[in-house]
Amino acid sequence: MVDAGTAFSRSQWRRRRARATDWLLRRPGTGRLATLEHDLGAAPAGRRRSGLRAVPLDSIVGTVETAKARRFDGSFRPPASSRRRWEGLWLAARRGCHLPPISVYRLGDSHYVEDGHHRVSVARALGMAAIDAEVTELSGTSL
Repeated sequence: MVDAGTAFSRSQWRRRRARATDWLLRRPGTGRLATLEHDLGAAPAGRRRSGLRAVPLDSIVGTVETAKARRFDGSFRPPASSRRRWEGLWLAARRGCHLPPISVYRLGDSHYVEDGHHRVSVARALGMAAIDAEVTELSGTSL
């Protein structure tokens, strides 16, 4: 449990440091998590389930939920209120338990989390390269 607490504290420190750096460099909002609605700009023309795939963590750039965009920062570092949940997932992953797949939407080469924000955060903190995800591909836009 001590290791999980240390990992969460380190994540929180990095979150505060990134926010302070953005403020000092007058880059407000650059550390925010992107939203699918903002990046897409219009309703998708089509959706197609691709099934379970290993998704590179670097390709996960945002979220589907606006509320989650306000809670997590641009690197999926969690808010302080998520400490207990985050530490539990971190401990499970460190003990070798397989994290359940997340749900994402794919738009081009980018992925947006529908479900699994904490799992993405933990996977990034552990230095994982990819995470299992149920992928739904979005194609085109209709105005």
